[in-house]
Amino acid sequence: MLILNQRTQQAATDSVALAYDERKRSRLKVKLASGTEAGIFLERGDHLHGGDKLAAEDGSAVVEILAAPERLIEAVADSPLLFARAAYHLGNRHVPVQILPTENGGKLRFQTDHVLADMARGLGCAISETEAPFQPESGAYGAHGGHHHHGDEPEHADLHNPGHGPHRSVPKIHEFKPR
Repeated sequence: MLILNQRTQQAATDSVALAYDERKRSRLKVKLASGTEAGIFLERGDHLHGGDKLAAEDGSAVVEILAAPERLIEAVADSPLLFARAAYHLGNRHVPVQILPTENGGKLRFQTDHVLADMARGLGCAISETEAPFQPESGAYGAHGGHHHHGDEPEHADLHNPGHGPHRSVPKIHEFKPR
């Protein structure tokens, strides 16, 4: 089996189409477009995006990751205010969302969830189902291209990474001082 474990910018010699939930996995057995069986082995927390390329451990192949079409909900907002409200409410629920522009407002795509679709409809969005590649936003702290380690970034980069730094530390009970 071909082992894919290194990101690269080299020209692809093969490809594999993966749905969003598959692209989030760090260990995955796949069948390439050529029919070759391969295993994807990435660091835990490292996500793939459509267009990423992985090199085989033995250097024999470079595989392009394609975002496979999947069933999605589209919420179309006809004004910038409605678009912002819908994006806020979906984001408040930590839903992966793909943002697409329209002439008057915007379009939000998310994985099929009829409760969320009803919520967006209740806000005033036009709702429909579609089948398309899903490429949600990485988020404010997510970087395209994988997981970053301490030391890979400037000295103060951790101040803006949730869960890191003194501003996110929960005081221990013995650190509270009575008045």
